[in-house]
Amino acid sequence: MKHQDLADAILAHVGRPNYQPVKPRVILKQLKLPADRATDLRRTIKRLAQEGKLQYGAGHIIRPVASATTVSAAASESVNAKTKPARPRHKSATDGTQSVTTTSKNVNQIIGTFRRMQGGFGFVTPRGQAVRDKDQDIYISQHNARDAASGDTVQVRLKGRPRFRGGKPAFEGEIVQILERETNSFVGTYDEQAGAGFVLVDGMPFSQPIAVGDPGAKNAKPGDKVVIEMVRFPSHVHDGEGVIVEVLGPRGKPGVDTLSIIREFNLPGPFAEDALEDARQQAEAFDVALGEFEVEAGSATHTGKASGTPREGKASGTPHHIPREDLTAETIVTIDPIDARDFDDAISLDRLDNGHWLLGVHIADVSHFVRAKSPLDREARERATSVYLPDRVIPMLPELISNNLASLQPNKVRFAKTAMIEFTADGAPVAAEYKSTAIRSARRFTYEEVDEYLADREVWKARLTPAVHGLLARMHELAMILRARRLKRGAIELTMQEVKIDLDRDGRVSGAHLVENTESHQIIEEFMLSANEAVARMLSDAGALFLRRVHQQPDPRKLQSLTEFVHELGLSSDSLESRFEIQRVLDAVKGQPEERAVNYAVLRSMQQAVYSPEEEGHYALASDHYCHFTSPIRRYPDLTVHRLLDVLAAKKKPRNDLAELAGLGEHCSQRERRAEAAERELVKVKLLDYLSKRIGEEMDAVVTGVQQFGLFAQGIELPAEGLVHVTSLQDDYYRYDKTTHSLNGYRKDNVFRLGDVVRVAVARVDVDRRELDFRIVAREGRAVQSRERKTGGSDGRQRRGSERKEFGSKKKSKRGPRAEGSRSKPKKRGTRE
Repeated sequence: MKHQDLADAILAHVGRPNYQPVKPRVILKQLKLPADRATDLRRTIKRLAQEGKLQYGAGHIIRPVASATTVSAAASESVNAKTKPARPRHKSATDGTQSVTTTSKNVNQIIGTFRRMQGGFGFVTPRGQAVRDKDQDIYISQHNARDAASGDTVQVRLKGRPRFRGGKPAFEGEIVQILERETNSFVGTYDEQAGAGFVLVDGMPFSQPIAVGDPGAKNAKPGDKVVIEMVRFPSHVHDGEGVIVEVLGPRGKPGVDTLSIIREFNLPGPFAEDALEDARQQAEAFDVALGEFEVEAGSATHTGKASGTPREGKASGTPHHIPREDLTAETIVTIDPIDARDFDDAISLDRLDNGHWLLGVHIADVSHFVRAKSPLDREARERATSVYLPDRVIPMLPELISNNLASLQPNKVRFAKTAMIEFTADGAPVAAEYKSTAIRSARRFTYEEVDEYLADREVWKARLTPAVHGLLARMHELAMILRARRLKRGAIELTMQEVKIDLDRDGRVSGAHLVENTESHQIIEEFMLSANEAVARMLSDAGALFLRRVHQQPDPRKLQSLTEFVHELGLSSDSLESRFEIQRVLDAVKGQPEERAVNYAVLRSMQQAVYSPEEEGHYALASDHYCHFTSPIRRYPDLTVHRLLDVLAAKKKPRNDLAELAGLGEHCSQRERRAEAAERELVKVKLLDYLSKRIGEEMDAVVTGVQQFGLFAQGIELPAEGLVHVTSLQDDYYRYDKTTHSLNGYRKDNVFRLGDVVRVAVARVDVDRRELDFRIVAREGRAVQSRERKTGGSDGRQRRGSERKEFGSKKKSKRGPRAEGSRSKPKKRGTRE
């Protein structure tokens, strides 16, 4: 293929309607070019980019010019359009990353997501821009914001030339059209005044209360939490108007806060009746299917090898008549949180005659019960994930499936999808096999029990059979080998304490506890990671398209800033654009005063993991191929992977629809973000309610964010995050340094920076606005003069999003509502994915 032919082929490929932005090496494979053409391909792409025919995106992915139009380019066209007529043309994005339509009339218009501040003004984040990359956010004044609400998809017209701040362009625009409302329903507190009812919407997305007509509608009483449907959104020219559609109950009544969050985030309610009926039918069919695998109770500890003879699933109504290997005689165990109700993974491990390891990761066979396009599948796909709130779980699947039929309960025969992975003695994977199996767990362990076993193995000999005792010993040995190997290849591991709230019987905060990532957690973490990688490699080698778990490389600019920040701390390092240098610095500061600062800074520099069919790899795990296979009870992407493996096992050709899979990945990613946001918000509400009765109470806190308007600090023993506004610091005048994430005073050593430990006192709590203000009492042994702020107002705190990003993966605890003294779900920073 000649150079011009190659250029034409690249442009044709990138210009396809279903093209998804990928890196050059992926395009090489998609064009089915030999590996020795990689250099030619990269050079041709570079030349096309220089000619303006292609554009590089974040992480060096290749975008078509039409879909990669940046705000800067739009601004330039806006200026040019004023000086010469524009030829009619139409460009529209097809990859879903930057939907920009360009014509002679709207040459300078951008589509993006709006978020409104309490002062009425707001910002628009253009589509295709990283969620946490605010450099090209467009400022929208209150006068130009129309009646847009936070989360709405809007079309923006840029105004004039950009102004430059800190060497970067700052854009201003006006909303010309609201393309899609994020929601028309809001939750708030009802009140009455001057013979009329109004609602103060939670979180103050609107600067003024919303009128809801005559008092007493739906029998609402002042102080009740209610759900309203917007009739007219507020703008700078008229007030908002709504109607009450549901009364949730009196504010402060147990359970009302949780119900408010469920409605606010539009979390799913009860399952549809046809889905429940589907589950009941699957239960009946499962009883029949189990018949040939049932064995006598009490034989779960047999250590004999399984026969290995595949048996055919005979039950009528089963979704697949596929061979299922009988592994019920194998020694298999589960390790889960103490309050878990569903067990979706189990482990077996043998040492082979050649010294190799044979690891079996057995995952609940959810696909046996949830058939494609069935009512159960419809519900699972729409929910996409289980939602773990502090006091309840909203499951992806009905409990009949999740907590019973699919759950790998001890001493019960259960169907599984098994990944058998062979490792060398030093932990290098050499082979992997996927199969449908029937297993029976010999023992259900909690993490605490395994930690006790590791602390004193001799004591546990009397409590366990020799087979189970030996299995735990082998599991620990291999897991530590795999862990050391993973870190050596460049996986990034942060050291950050995680604190979870405890609730009393009424769902109110009673305290908090530290979640520790002990060796028992690390055992399961390493085996789940290994299984996910092995399955991803199998699917990739088969040439199948599947939902990967993608964690893109950090923006080089952020890594440069991270390097400068580390140097400002007095630490020596090479460029932190090297993952190995990042981990070296993290290891160097363990146990040192700079540990928190460096870990928070690294966290802020990372991207957020998403689901995508693109072969982008997982940066934090240093993995080229990674997917989610191990939690189909609570994650829909895992279920799609199981089904695809079944198709390949049956020697059938999988359906490779990139556009459809990309859409599903975006849906699952969005549902995951919604679940995490709802959990964070409910924790925040419960903590605010707790602290509202404790004004003046002091606590140690760590600085988690620094902005021009002040510091964000989170309690070390109680995970409440509040704002220390810069106006409350009276001992000096402070200036903001974005590069070093610090506020610097004029006096010597008067600096507040990311990761600093400070002593704070609760200064102000506003549960309705969801705001917490701290005042600093002392820092590093010295007192800090401060004053309380007397009002909330628009202090910029809404611009701070969550800084929590996924590094590997997290295993959600699987349990129902907690009673007094029970613990919240452990969210392991390592990753039981």
